[in-house]
Amino acid sequence: MTAETAPKVSADGRPDEGLGLSYPCGTAPESGHGREIVPGVRWLRMHLPWALAHINLYAIADDGGWAMVDTGAQTREALANWTRALAAEDALAGRRITRVFVTHMHPDHVGMAGWLTRRFDARLWMTRLEYLTCRTLVADTGREAPDDGVRFYRRAGWSDEAIEHYRVRFGSFGRVVHALPDSFRRLHDGETVRIGAHDWRVIVGNGHSPEHACLHNDELKLLVSGDQVLPRISSNVSVFPTEPDADPLADWIASIAKLRAAVPDDVLVLPSHGEPFRGLHARLDRLASGHEKSLVRLRRALSEPRRAIDVFGALFARPIEGPELLGMATGESIAHLNHLVARGEAVREPGTDGVLRYRLRDALAGA
Repeated sequence: MTAETAPKVSADGRPDEGLGLSYPCGTAPESGHGREIVPGVRWLRMHLPWALAHINLYAIADDGGWAMVDTGAQTREALANWTRALAAEDALAGRRITRVFVTHMHPDHVGMAGWLTRRFDARLWMTRLEYLTCRTLVADTGREAPDDGVRFYRRAGWSDEAIEHYRVRFGSFGRVVHALPDSFRRLHDGETVRIGAHDWRVIVGNGHSPEHACLHNDELKLLVSGDQVLPRISSNVSVFPTEPDADPLADWIASIAKLRAAVPDDVLVLPSHGEPFRGLHARLDRLASGHEKSLVRLRRALSEPRRAIDVFGALFARPIEGPELLGMATGESIAHLNHLVARGEAVREPGTDGVLRYRLRDALAGA
């Protein structure tokens, strides 16, 4: 089977085509090259130095150049790929970058934004919370791990070895993010932005990041979804030490419903990872049901007190190995646990060892 006809497999091993998704754009372009999606919109891909090894970028024709959506992480390889893409006829064809849109502040999306805006004297377009959160995290570069962070992960049940890994890795965010410009143009939820010959509506989602911006073009029937909708993996929804009592899962579930109501099902979805696909509503429904099923399994696990690290088996199909996965899994576990606490279904109690344990409320546990 060719890459175009082979069934795409989801993170849980089931083929997405059987769930209403199709992939009409074929195989991904090589790093530093591109492919036309529709006239005036091109799909580029950049390599990432992590387990999730790529990000999709999108170039939209705009006043003699290109408005870029997302940028890749700041690495030597990214710089080489950008140099190639700027010149390649199948990518940006030597035309200037007019504006840089960033869906959200994670390094794979914002990392090269500062480099691009300075090279082309272009304006950065982001939502306010994404811009300010990114500036805050970059400012942590070189700092020692804060006591609040150490306390947060100890209360989750981390070992001394895992805490030491956290201390060593803390402040690494800014190492893969080029310095942001000191000003930006704020994107507002619901506003219409003119890019070249077409209008794009901004739709803000929450949960994966503070104020994630998607771009919807009704005329071209396109949705640049960033990480709000991915075809074969679910975006990480985590609690972090800066806001330990947050309920980002409630925000994420509400954002799924918001996108489903706001965007028709006939769009071609342009995601940040995976391939462009059709079947938006089917994918949103599956994301929503996936979290509901996770909460059902979590409730069963909380029939007796559990630490955050004790519920990985209820939430994740894969083993949690290595410090990077441990951090993401812990954040997502606490997000689900906090959601049950916020709904009054579970309680959390500190043990004599200082570690938090979660259990269902007595009435629910008895039922």
